Parts: sequence; structure tokens; C-alpha cells
Amino acid sequence: MFSSRISPSSDVIDYMLDLVHQPTIMENDTLPQWRCFLMLKHGRMDNTSRCLSTEAGRLAGKVALITGAASGIGKATATEFIRNGAKVIIADIQRQLGEEAATELGPDAAFIHCDVTHESDVSAAVDYAISKYGHLDIMYNNAGITGSVTNTVTDLNLEEFDRVMSINVRGVITGIKHAARVMVPRRTGCILCTASITGILGGISHHSYSISKFTVAGIVKSTASELCRHGIRVNCISPAAVPTPMVLSGVSDFFPGKDATQIIEIMRGAGTLKGVDCDTIDIAKAALYLASDDGRYVSGHNLVVDGAFTSFKNMELPAPEKVMK
Repeated sequence: MFSSRISPSSDVIDYMLDLVHQPTIMENDTLPQWRCFLMLKHGRMDNTSRCLSTEAGRLAGKVALITGAASGIGKATATEFIRNGAKVIIADIQRQLGEEAATELGPDAAFIHCDVTHESDVSAAVDYAISKYGHLDIMYNNAGITGSVTNTVTDLNLEEFDRVMSINVRGVITGIKHAARVMVPRRTGCILCTASITGILGGISHHSYSISKFTVAGIVKSTASELCRHGIRVNCISPAAVPTPMVLSGVSDFFPGKDATQIIEIMRGAGTLKGVDCDTIDIAKAALYLASDDGRYVSGHNLVVDGAFTSFKNMELPAPEKVMK
């Protein structure tokens, strides 16, 4: 019988130890756990400092620009990024709310007014990051609107459709364009976008919003195929319905007369993963993963955070005893 423990030869150990000393592209100078184990076990490392990555340091030294960060998912992500060592620029069209958010988040947060439908605003926000911190590591294109609810395509207001697309789609590609402008020369960077489960399955939301989010996922695939050659990762996150001010405003159109508390309960009841409610912190944690070295080889990906909502559809067959013979 073979032994359950195999002792590799000294030549194999030496080879593997030489391998672990090869340069690594981990951006915060930490080493993968398997490298640390070998180096510590065989006396090739003086201390564990490079093996340890504290929760507060996953984005240490990084600079992030987040659009639509005055509230909701954007603000939750800004909070999480700062907690993990990043400097964050809040770019939002809501000046007062954005300034208040930056003040609340402390000295590692700054605010700049930005309307993502104006390319000059997006360009200026990116330039502000460079002038203030010298570089931009993370661009999170999060700004978006739900738009007015239209129940049928024959009733679709094309002016309203254009407005939704100008923010949710044009705003995203504008952010990618100008982030790439400063990231390509450095040959590194992370670009994130907020998509939605309404861009995975039809019929969950009204047409304008759903179409815009289907498009975001396509933008990510298209731009990731180019920017990977420059060391830049592009990903999106598709959340389930999260009770943010934007979503609550949109859902309230479906349930006139219901207050915010009642609408939140309705949204919670639509979740599929029992015992857990999807909240802004869940999306912020997903963004943290993609922005950090933990997701260093993830690009062109749509990270779905929906508790399996889009993973199945019930046949809704009648119970056997109710089927007529």
C-alpha cells in the first residue's frame, strides 16, 4: 500500500523553493499562501510579514473613483474601500449629498461633482484623481437610474429610453474610456461597472432599465478583450434587488400607496436565498473582491450576487393529486 504522506526529494523541494522566489505580480507585495508555507517550512523566509494581509489593507495604497457614490451601493462601496485602505473619490451629480458623504467618510474621501452624461465631467473627475493622488487604480462606474416605468413596449417613451441609456450605458463607457486613458500607460488597473440581474433575465424590470443593464454586461466583455493586453481588468456586478434610494423610488411606481418599509418587505420576500437578505454591503464586498488582489486574474466577468435568483425557473406543475384522471 502507498503511504498517505509523500516526502518529496530534496531536489524537488529546492526546485519549488526556487520557484516561489520568482517575481510575483501581487500588487500589495504579499505572497500566495502556498508560497509562504513552503518558504516558512524550509527556512527560506525570515518572518511572516509578506504572508499576512490584514482585512484593513486589501486596498492599501490604492486610489478609487466611484460614480454615483453619494448614496446606495456606491456609498457602501466607498465605505468598504476606505476601510480596506483606499483613497476614494466620490463622483456624483448630487452635490450636497456627495459632500456630506465625503465628510462622513473622513479624510480618505473626497468629492467631485460629476454628471456622467457629460464626458467633460467624467474626464475632469479622472484628472482630479491624478492631480490629487498621482494615479488611479480603481474606476467603479456605478451611477445609474431606473427611469420611468413603462409596462409595454408599445407604450415605450423613447425620450425616456434615451435618458436611461445616456446614464446607464453612455455613462459607463465614458468612465471606461477615461479610466483606460490613465491606466494604459501604467499597464495596470481595475474597472468595475454595476450591471443587474435585470440584464440577465427579461421581464424582471421595465424595458429601458433592463435593456441598459444587458448592454453593460456586453460593454464589459468587449472592453475587457482589449484592455487585458494592457494589464487592466474589467468586470461588472449584477446585484439582486437592493433597497437603495434609487431602487425604492423605482419599485414604488409598481406599488403606489405603499411606504418605504412596506416596499422593503416586498423586496425581501422576493429573495430566493432564505435566511439572508441582499443589501448594499453584499455588493460592496463583491466590489472589494474584484478590486483587490484576490481577484487579480478575474476579467471580463459578470459577478452575479442574487442568491441563485437567476439560476432556475420553476415549472409550476400541479400537484399529482390535482391532475385530472
